[in-house]
Amino acid sequence: MSRAASTSRRARSGACAWLVGLAATSAAAQDLPLWEIGAGVGGLLMPHYRGAAQSQAWVLPLPWFVYRGEILRADRDGARARLAGGERWDVDLSLSAAPPTRSKDNDARSGMADLPATLELGPNLNARLAQGAGWKMDLRLPLRAAFTLERNPRAVGWVAHPHLNVDHVVHGWNLGVMWGPVFGNRRYHAHFYDVGAAEATDTRPVYSARGGAAGWQGTLALSRRFDRHWLGMFVRADSVAGAVFEPSPLVRQRTTVAYGLAWSWVWTQSDQRVSDPDARR
Repeated sequence: MSRAASTSRRARSGACAWLVGLAATSAAAQDLPLWEIGAGVGGLLMPHYRGAAQSQAWVLPLPWFVYRGEILRADRDGARARLAGGERWDVDLSLSAAPPTRSKDNDARSGMADLPATLELGPNLNARLAQGAGWKMDLRLPLRAAFTLERNPRAVGWVAHPHLNVDHVVHGWNLGVMWGPVFGNRRYHAHFYDVGAAEATDTRPVYSARGGAAGWQGTLALSRRFDRHWLGMFVRADSVAGAVFEPSPLVRQRTTVAYGLAWSWVWTQSDQRVSDPDARR
């Protein structure tokens, strides 16, 4: 496989992870199929990386797979394994991913090495803070190790994103609101924001990022299930204002916005029905 084809495949994998993360089922549903399989299409407009001035548009096929097991689950929050839990809390193992950036398409990184796609994996503590008729509020504390998706994968540090998440059902639509700070270690920030001596120019001085606070992120998502069809959309604001790496010459915009829209058709599902474990907490 050529390098260009391999990069394109990693790009599709990283961007598709964002679309799969957008997929949602009803927060109020109690009697649901154990699993569902389908497909659809989605579009994304995302910044190349947090703090980038340029964005990338993606139009991609969207696989739909939902599994509502007691331990293994795959839904709008991604694929994860429930490791432990109680009446109002649980710990699961979750995944996240980000697409790559070609430096020739980014003014700040021109002449630098491309940024490969990344995969993040780690534990996530979920605590139910409040719940009412058709709504719930959770505190989520994910901590993930990050790895590059390339021929020779590399560990690139860790990232934490503690946040509040509120889900509310309004006239059949599922509304989700999330906000929280972002933190990363020195190695994670270096992957995106360091400038080495060989990469420095008159307008791009040498820079070494520190670990610590990395700004904040907030997301507003809306989705609805229509029998065998599902429609979802989101807008995400991402700020690096006050981040320890804000002085990096690779940071060209303090606040960026990402958008996504997706449609899926569920073509088959299990006859076995289960109660939604999340609704019981």
